[in-house]
Amino acid sequence: MYQIEEPKYFLLLLIIPVLWLAYFYMRIWQVKKQKAVFDAKLLDEVVIERSRFKPFIKLLLLSLALLFLITGLTNPKMGTKLETVKRRGVDIVFAIDVSKSMDAEDVAPSRLEKAKRLVSKIVDNLVSDRVGIIAYAGEAYPLLPITTDYAAAKIFLQNMNTDLVSSQGTAIDDAINLATTYFDDDDTNKILVILSDGEDHSQKAVEAAKEAAKQGVTIFSIGIGTKKGAVIPIKRNGSLYGYKKDKNDQTVITKLNDQVLREIAQVTGGKYIDGRNTKEVVNYIADALKKMDKKEFETTKFSEYKDQFQWFLLTGLLFLVLYIIVLERETQWLRKLNLFNELDEK
Repeated sequence: MYQIEEPKYFLLLLIIPVLWLAYFYMRIWQVKKQKAVFDAKLLDEVVIERSRFKPFIKLLLLSLALLFLITGLTNPKMGTKLETVKRRGVDIVFAIDVSKSMDAEDVAPSRLEKAKRLVSKIVDNLVSDRVGIIAYAGEAYPLLPITTDYAAAKIFLQNMNTDLVSSQGTAIDDAINLATTYFDDDDTNKILVILSDGEDHSQKAVEAAKEAAKQGVTIFSIGIGTKKGAVIPIKRNGSLYGYKKDKNDQTVITKLNDQVLREIAQVTGGKYIDGRNTKEVVNYIADALKKMDKKEFETTKFSEYKDQFQWFLLTGLLFLVLYIIVLERETQWLRKLNLFNELDEK
């Protein structure tokens, strides 16, 4: 497993595309100026050792040198020792609604983005708890099995969108049933956090919640959206193409339906939370977790990491030396090879 100690230095990689843009701009400018003064044959006779591809080779070498040197500055580290450690925590599964209604923007920047940010903030406050992630719309799909890898949880969160599940609807009952399979220990506290606008839900949701309660699952439901509602934008590649319409060609207004969300939380001894205030949601979940008994379990993690920056710096310096050694003018032995049939053209 790798770690990056100073990821901020990756911003320096922006230098590379800037160099390439500057190179192509200069080449175009040079060609225009040369054509204005000389014709091609006369230019080859005046500048005999002019190489057409070596400037490109030098730029490639410089780019590779910068790539490795900058990566070295971030100080990559590789895990070298695995250690089994004991943790005390609870198991938390996040079930996130990814139906098309979650694209509505009555909660900025959108309902789904708000839900993802809430989960991310909650995960940031966790210490030794295990987390899992489920995405659901018309069906529920497991995205991340129960784990202590919070970094992986963040990656899966970032990639969630409303195209993730093809079948539409809000099958909260499927999400609850799937979540019960995530919990592999009967002694630990089992928490299911559902984030949804509650619209177009299945009538079986409350029954599924009752069955989950029998297995010791506590549900916290978080309502995302407003009672006033909003239209559902249709976007392609980030551009707005219109708004969702019903079979009568009327623009659909999607509204928060918190009734079922309140019921499924109540039957499990949990609570419904309004998701508009991020701080209140995060604080409430954090306080609720503190009051719960923590189960001790074992997990493995890398306890020692070894610096790998030196290999990147050495490789970068090698490319830099090659950049310095390679001359822009054409060498005699390379000229004799006639790689680009330049001599034949003359």
